[in-house]
Order: sequence, then C-alpha cells, then structure tokens
Amino acid sequence: MKLIFSEYKSDYGHYIFPYAIWAVPEKGERPANIFQKGFLPSARDLSRYYMCRQIRVKLREYSPSSENRRILKKGKGIHCQLLSRAEFEYNNTWRTFCKNYADIKFGKNVMSNRRLDSLFHSDLISHVLLFTDTEKDQKVGLTTLYFEKNQLAYYYYAFYDLNYYTRNLGMFMMTTAVEFFSSNGTPYLYLGTCYSRTALYKTQFRGAEFFTGFRWSGNLKELKYLIARDDGAVTQHLVETKEYQDKFYRSQFPQMIDSDFFMIAIE
Repeated sequence: MKLIFSEYKSDYGHYIFPYAIWAVPEKGERPANIFQKGFLPSARDLSRYYMCRQIRVKLREYSPSSENRRILKKGKGIHCQLLSRAEFEYNNTWRTFCKNYADIKFGKNVMSNRRLDSLFHSDLISHVLLFTDTEKDQKVGLTTLYFEKNQLAYYYYAFYDLNYYTRNLGMFMMTTAVEFFSSNGTPYLYLGTCYSRTALYKTQFRGAEFFTGFRWSGNLKELKYLIARDDGAVTQHLVETKEYQDKFYRSQFPQMIDSDFFMIAIE
C-alpha cells in the first residue's frame, strides 16, 4: 500500500503538526492487509482507507462472557443468515426499512435514499447478515459487511426494528456476529471506531483490542485513558506524553516504536 499524509490544523505553539494518514492499495493488494495495519475504508469502492482508533475482536481468543450470554438469551428465536450481496434482494421494502431506522437513529434525512442505494451497491458491502424472528416469520434486521473468507469480517452499518428495543436487538446482532464469525474460523471481526465512552460497548468481547496508531493493544485501560485525554487540553503528541509512557510502556519510548509493524520503503 501507499501512504498519503494529509495535513490538518497545526498547533505551532506546542509543536503539534497533525497529519491524517490515508492508505491507497497497490495493484493486487487485498483489503485484509490494509485493515491489519490499522486502517478502515474511507471510499466505498475500497480505493482509499484512513488510519483511526478502531476496535476489532481477535476471534480465536473469544469465548462468551456472562453478559454476552445474557444478550444472546434475550434474542432467543432470532436467527441469523449470511448472504452474499448477490443473494440479498435489496428492494423498496428494505430501502424503507433502513431509511426509517436511519431517520430515527441518525436524524431525518442524514442518510438519504440515494446514499442508502449507493451503500448497498458498493464494493464495500460484500455480504449481509440477515436476522429473522422465527416465531413471527418476520425479518427484523440486517448488518452490512465486508467479508474476506479466512481473513476478516468488517461489521459496518446495522439496521433493525426499533420495536425490539426491550430485547436489545442491536447488541444481540453484534454479539451474534461475533459468535457466528468465531465459529466459522474467521480470525478477526472489525467493529469500527471508538472515540467516546458511548462506543465502549464494542469492547465487551473477550479478544477485543484497539489500534493505538503504532500497535494493536488489548489493554482497555489504555483505551479509556485515550478517550478521557480527548476531553481535555492536548499540548503534546501522545507518544511524547510522559504520563502515557509511564502508565502503559514503563517510560520506555524505544519499546513503543521497536517494531516492524510499519515498513516504509524510500526509493
């Protein structure tokens, strides 16, 4: 992959010169390699990715906790099925279903019909995880996915019947996805970004880890530290912050960067 560093607003007084890091795949390169390096897709044709603080579950380490089992029990009778995009019939009924959900959860017309259509016809959506209430024989939700067999699944947008709120349907769908991909041998399930406490629900699975910018970390105290740090004044780059070094890397900055995680060739 090729890296592009896009400059953001500087803080010259504190010598903070931020850059957003984008990745562009090279010919023949699979998305799984780019996900592994801490990037998520920023273009629906998978032509560009952005580095971010994101969550994934290392599925070989996953086993259900008592909370996971509680959520799964609340969804008893709801069945999930993995369909390729070609197998899934995206029609007006599903468009209305997803639009109603989006208007309530995200705000009126934040996600337009045109945007929904482009989502379901994009390269980013290779599969759909479809949820059916078997007692009512009724479709109650779906999750859009990017899936590479034996490599990864990326849990993207979820849409579901909000009348099932008492059964925690949204959390049931995510927990079911973790169970499903864990059981079929997928190594990683990516769950998106985590920049606020409200997103910490994505970490409630054994094997959860997040990307720091230079490594994948399973230390959720470190993640909570970063979230709290975002709420205050920031006058140093993270890796220069002594408190951060002391708390999580025993004050040994060289150990933080002593890795071949990134290898950038200069020609």
